Amino acid sequence: MSNEPITLTAGDAELTVRPDNGGRVAGLRVGGTELLRQGERFGCFPMVPWCGRTRDGRFHNGAVVHQLPLNAPPHAIHGTARDGAWSTARVTADEAVLTYDLVDPWPYPGRVTHVIGLTPDALTLTMAVETYHDSFPAQIGWHPWFNRNLDGADARLDFAPAWQEERGDDHLPTGNRVDRGPGPWDDCFGMPGGVDVTVTWPGRLELRVTSSEEWVVVYDEQEAAVCVEPQTGPPNGLNTLPRLVTPLEPLEATTTWRWTRL
Repeated sequence: MSNEPITLTAGDAELTVRPDNGGRVAGLRVGGTELLRQGERFGCFPMVPWCGRTRDGRFHNGAVVHQLPLNAPPHAIHGTARDGAWSTARVTADEAVLTYDLVDPWPYPGRVTHVIGLTPDALTLTMAVETYHDSFPAQIGWHPWFNRNLDGADARLDFAPAWQEERGDDHLPTGNRVDRGPGPWDDCFGMPGGVDVTVTWPGRLELRVTSSEEWVVVYDEQEAAVCVEPQTGPPNGLNTLPRLVTPLEPLEATTTWRWTRL
């Protein structure tokens, strides 16, 4: 199938997907109100095969050291799939399935499958990385840019993490875990019971981001948007907490956004 833009609808929810632009969810409208920041770099893009920053763009797979391009010097950030064109495998009125084959500069062949499902009050995103060749470490995550302001209401973030990863001067976790500090944040938090973050636009909408994964990055340093990023490991996790993709065991993760009118 082509990689033309896709529109999904369910009730008064409408979703736009851009396979040609990193497989991102380009827009989510509820009752005609756009929840995601608009623009080629925004919406909600998949972070794969790694999330956040990888220190100095280097990661190990056993004794082998690989060097990635430094697209956020001095680090490599947010994976490679957001820069590529995805293929559309299947589309119905309320679901799309996209695929992306991992290619250079990622050193291992593999396939990413992203299932995007819409209901009248929720969006469910499920991503998997599989290989039929060599095993390799990988991460899966999502990077939504929620509009900070909806119809005059500014977003409020509510979440209760078990810890915050202490952030070093290089923007990477130091390995120390601390209590949650005050925002604004560009920080990773641990939620061992599963990611559970609520974005509330008072008087407008409440949106709850959940995932069975235990890691979430919250970024709200920009005036236009707030980001709640569920992921399978912390920044630099290819090195510090690798999840191995093998021919027998893919890496899979799911996040759900559920909204309620206020």
